[in-house]
Amino acid sequence: MTLVYLLAGEHSGDVLGARLMAALRRRAPGLEFAGIGGPRMAALGFETLFPMPDLAVMGLLEVLPRLGLLRRRMREAVADIAARRPDVVVTIDSPGFALRLLRRISPLGLKRVHYVAPQVWAWRESRVRRFPGLWDRLLCLLPFEPEYFARFGLESAFVGHPVLESGADQGDAAGFRARHALGAEARVVILMPGSRSSEARRLLPVYGRALALLAERVPDLVPVVPAAGAVAEAVRAAAADWPLRPLVLTELGEKHDAFAAAAAALTKSGTSTLELALAGVPMAVTYRVNPLTGAIARRLIRVPHVAMVNLLAGREIVPELLQQDCTPATLAATLGRLISDDAAVAAQRAAFRAVLATLRPPEGLPSEAAAHAVLEVLAAPAPSRQA
Repeated sequence: MTLVYLLAGEHSGDVLGARLMAALRRRAPGLEFAGIGGPRMAALGFETLFPMPDLAVMGLLEVLPRLGLLRRRMREAVADIAARRPDVVVTIDSPGFALRLLRRISPLGLKRVHYVAPQVWAWRESRVRRFPGLWDRLLCLLPFEPEYFARFGLESAFVGHPVLESGADQGDAAGFRARHALGAEARVVILMPGSRSSEARRLLPVYGRALALLAERVPDLVPVVPAAGAVAEAVRAAAADWPLRPLVLTELGEKHDAFAAAAAALTKSGTSTLELALAGVPMAVTYRVNPLTGAIARRLIRVPHVAMVNLLAGREIVPELLQQDCTPATLAATLGRLISDDAAVAAQRAAFRAVLATLRPPEGLPSEAAAHAVLEVLAAPAPSRQA
């Protein structure tokens, strides 16, 4: 039995893990899997060591109340890996937990792959000097990352961005409108406050007040919030007193159908910007964190844009409304322009197509490229080093 140990620490990692499992099984049907994952991986028969949401925390200050739990989960994961002795350990994103885990298991002499390169090119570049010896292969989602890591003597492989497999561009607008009794005049607005409850709680009140302002000027506004689990509950609680109650969508297919019907979107920074770009939805990017966390982050960030679509384009193609600029009035005004300005929408969509073209792997689908890289590591001689 060849055992692949997977660690996914949040929703996006669970999606990547499920696609990677499926691609690996197509190439090597006899593989077995163990580790930590979420519902998408569970649907493929994966049994998680402990609940994945225990690891889904973000922010310099937000992590402090969870330190005890995170330390306990680290001990459990290391002990499980030591007991199982998998043929390869694949950590997926979640660098705060994953990279510490890779270092802790280094003395075991196991093969290690990290999937989704840490974004040290964006902030805290000094961390890159601690990476040598952490993995046997680093799998990058962005085309410029291998060249960046090569500057530090770290070999990596570009495997393409998984958003290309998301199906975000396959939605059925007519079906969505019919199911929800929405006429052609309805203006569907997508709100994506993030996959973590802490993110959603900060953005949802601002979104609600922005909608109230926008509804005064734009008739037939229909807010839609794709969310699942605890975030869906947070949305329902926050929206209880909104003048416009949003449709809360918990199914992936419904989300993509809503994208197809959407006039515009507000989204947190992150992969959601690429999903919306793939679907051609004009957007503005929003973000709010603890003010002290935000102040520290501003001193550390080294890139001119936080939205991935802007970073890949090398210019601001979608507005970035962050921290003090993330206000109800600004959000309402920006959404209003996106709904009414055909030229601005066309410019965004043209830029989206150029950005997405850079995210394709040299061959096949991103999950297939990642599976190929993992199998190469499995076939290589065992490592003989410690981090």
